[in-house]
Amino acid sequence: MSPTIHHEGNLRFFFFSNEGTEPPHVHVEGPDGSAKVWIGAGEVASHTGIRPADLARIVAIVKENREPFLEAWHGHFGTKG
Repeated sequence: MSPTIHHEGNLRFFFFSNEGTEPPHVHVEGPDGSAKVWIGAGEVASHTGIRPADLARIVAIVKENREPFLEAWHGHFGTKG
């Protein structure tokens, strides 16, 4: 299961349900590739095929939504925030 927590334009932000042992992060799929971003730090962990401008946009979206993304993470994985 990979619950979607946010959509913005052609970007889908979601979690993989088997990754709750890692620090909070979000996966992002777009038309050209994917990325993984650490929610707390707002830093890119990895990416494939995402253009630099789109990657910057993704990081900005994660930073803008840090609190609701963390709430969604802790709610989904049953951890304390």
